[in-house]
Amino acid sequence: MFGRIKEDIDMVLEMDPAAKNRFEVFFTYSGLHAVWSHLLAHRLYKRNFTTSARVISQVSRFITGIEIHPGAEIGKKLFIDHGMGTVIGETCRIGNNVTIYQGVTLGGTGKEEKKRHPDVDDNVLVAAGAKVLGNIRIHENSKVGANSVVLHDVPRDSTVVGIPGHVVKQAGEKVNNARDLNQTDLPDPILDMILGIEDEIKDFRSEVRNEVENGSHI
Repeated sequence: MFGRIKEDIDMVLEMDPAAKNRFEVFFTYSGLHAVWSHLLAHRLYKRNFTTSARVISQVSRFITGIEIHPGAEIGKKLFIDHGMGTVIGETCRIGNNVTIYQGVTLGGTGKEEKKRHPDVDDNVLVAAGAKVLGNIRIHENSKVGANSVVLHDVPRDSTVVGIPGHVVKQAGEKVNNARDLNQTDLPDPILDMILGIEDEIKDFRSEVRNEVENGSHI
C-alpha cells in the first residue's frame, strides 16, 4: 500500500506542473484520495464485505466528489485530475497509466446484470465531460475528446470525438511510449465539414462567374 502511495505521488509530480511537492500532493489531490480509498474498498468487496466496501466508497465520494464502485478493477498510476463528478461503474476494468478528467462517466447503458461497463486499456486519456457507456473497450494509447459520448469499441492509437463518438484519427503504432496529455489539438469534424462546404460554395461561385463572363461575350 505504501509503495502504491509513493508511486502515485511520483506520477503526479511528473505529470502535473501545478504539483509543487510531495506534501501538497499527498494532502490536496482528491483524485489520489479517491483511488487510495478504492483500493481498500475493493479488497473488502472481493472478500464479500460488500456493505462495508460501499460505505467506504460513499464516504470517499462525499469527500472527493469522485464515485468509484468498489467492484471496479483499477491498474497502476490512474491519474484522476480534478475529478469532480467522475463516476466509475462496478464492472469497469481500467489499465495502467490512464488519465481521467472531471465529469467523466464510465457507465452502463441499462440493467444488464453481468459485464455492463467499459474496459479502458493502458495509456488512455479520457477528457473532461466524456461519457463512455456499455460493455465496450477503449484500446490502448487512445484519446476520448471532451464531452464525447462513446458507445462502441475504440481501436488502439485512436482519437474519438463527437456525439455519438466516432474515430477521427488513427495514427497506428506509437514510437514514443510517453503519455500524451494534449486535449486541445484534437480534430474537429464539424469545423472540417463547414470548411468543406465553404470551399464548395467558393467553387460554385467561381463557376457561375465564369459562365456569366463567357455569356457576356456572345
